[in-house]
Amino acid sequence: MSQIPPAGLVPHLVVQGASDAIEFYKKAFGATELIRMPAQDGKRLMHAELSIGPSTLYLCDDFPEFCGGKSRAPKSLGGTPVTIHQYVQSCDEAMAKAAAAGATVTMPAQDMFWGDRYGQVTDPFGHHWSFATPLAGKR
Repeated sequence: MSQIPPAGLVPHLVVQGASDAIEFYKKAFGATELIRMPAQDGKRLMHAELSIGPSTLYLCDDFPEFCGGKSRAPKSLGGTPVTIHQYVQSCDEAMAKAAAAGATVTMPAQDMFWGDRYGQVTDPFGHHWSFATPLAGKR
């Protein structure tokens, strides 16, 4: 029996333009590409695996033909209720890096009542990301 990798929960994102998404996640979040599996059409990706810090992220292109003709990408669905959260060394720097790579800042970084400096962005593919850095003496 093979060993289960110590990945914890692994988000699996559906996007329109997985190859472009990989490049964005590299620039915005410092992702490292681990695996890329092209689809038979040679244009889309059936599966990709990235690492962002100690975490794993899976993604694939949208394949409506395998989902009853329906898209599962956030832009086709009118958005997503899911936010992917990261604790980072500097919330402000993470927000600036993501914005410079093409993300839209949806909540500027600010000191929050629960003890984090916190902010949110939406990536060009419709997925929401949040960043937080614990405030000194607040946690």
